[in-house]
Amino acid sequence: MKTDDLINMLGTNVEPVKGADPRNLLVIALAIGAVAALCLMLAMFGVPANALGEQNFSIKVLALAFTLGVVAAGTRFLIKSARPGEPGRKALALLGLLFFAFLLAGIVALALAHPAAWGGMIFGPQWAACLICIPLFAIAPFVSLIWALRREAPTHLARTGAVVGMVAGALGAAIFALHHPGGSIPFLVLWYGGPIVLCSLVGVILGPRLLRW
Repeated sequence: MKTDDLINMLGTNVEPVKGADPRNLLVIALAIGAVAALCLMLAMFGVPANALGEQNFSIKVLALAFTLGVVAAGTRFLIKSARPGEPGRKALALLGLLFFAFLLAGIVALALAHPAAWGGMIFGPQWAACLICIPLFAIAPFVSLIWALRREAPTHLARTGAVVGMVAGALGAAIFALHHPGGSIPFLVLWYGGPIVLCSLVGVILGPRLLRW
């Protein structure tokens, strides 16, 4: 039998391989990571006082809107990239738009404030805690998402790893915002956005190693 004939025969009546929907697996992994991060936060700090109180309410809403928006857009990308041939460019564009809008809001807030107030707006209370706690709370979501993606077949490993780190960091930041929402928009941009980007860089490094088939 000729090679071309063999290829044509093998390619006839090929049925798609049935597999689990990656959406369900990733959502479950994300939920497990979120619960683990929340339990860690409660073990370290206890139940947040006035979690829904009026103090810093608008800042807390903004912090949760940004971080959970990153989680939603990043998860959409991971669902697309879990299978070969699904680039998820729209989700990446949405992630970029979220970060750009967040950065722009911080710049506008500084521009509208007196320069003498900039130091207090940027270096607000517990800025060092953000650098420690957000990556710490991101560990469990990162591990659970990597576990879920290893059961699939992503091809762009560095990009996927970067988004895994970004989603995990954003979820860790959302958990931390329940305890300490920050005092200003520039504070959130630097001390919430910065650790999220750091987690994404860690994902770029570890993704190709952990997600390799």
